Amino acid sequence: MKLKQNKNLKYYVFENIDNMSFVKHCFSTKFGGVSSGAYESMNLAFREDKRENVIKNYEIICKELGLNSQNVVFSNQTHEDKIYKVGLEDRGKGLYRQSDIKGYDALITNEKEIVLTTFYADCVPIFLLDIKNKAIGLAHSGWKGTVKEIGKKTVLAMEKEYGSNPKDILVGIGPSIHQCCFEVGQEVAEIFLKELEFSKQFVKEKEDKYIIDLQGIIKYSLLSVGILEDNIELSNICTKCNKDMFFSHRAMGDNRGSMAGIMALI
Repeated sequence: MKLKQNKNLKYYVFENIDNMSFVKHCFSTKFGGVSSGAYESMNLAFREDKRENVIKNYEIICKELGLNSQNVVFSNQTHEDKIYKVGLEDRGKGLYRQSDIKGYDALITNEKEIVLTTFYADCVPIFLLDIKNKAIGLAHSGWKGTVKEIGKKTVLAMEKEYGSNPKDILVGIGPSIHQCCFEVGQEVAEIFLKELEFSKQFVKEKEDKYIIDLQGIIKYSLLSVGILEDNIELSNICTKCNKDMFFSHRAMGDNRGSMAGIMALI
């Protein structure tokens, strides 16, 4: 990943995706917005922040990317594995108008001028770009979504809806909590080991706890569905270790803002 900066605004892009002229994307940081207090400054989820501040933050970051904030679409993520096919009629849902897109943690589209948006504060962002059929996907993969292999399911949804071949899909796995900081109890570790047999290589015992490599599990799952290893870019950035740059639920609790993954065909 590459950090970009314009005055106070800081955001990351994947180099493999950034090389493509027909798509815009970013993963935001805490910097460059107008929110204050616990949400300082580029908070991109409403939470308890002022509505006008969040809308202004979207206007700032979309302008930087050359996108129209009126075209932003997002869901009320629920840590599940449902995938929503976004159409032009959905533009503005969640930000400027009431959304009926409820309970979806992944969004896909092949339409231009739609700004897919998903939220993060330690969970894993998965960016997907079909360079042949020009389709995109964004998946929010918390530990529950990782167990349910939402990244893999999003690839399969793109295959079904847009005829995508996994070999033509570029993947970015963004900043999120890493194994160094993702410590869980035995009950969570056992869910991974029971539901995903291959996950045993990514679940390590640490004293009376376990640490889990979510990014490793997601990458393995994506490879199993035909994504090419050379097409996967890992950020290797831990959000909890870098809480000066990112909002982190593990470090800050509920009293904090959220980053966003943003992606649009142009």
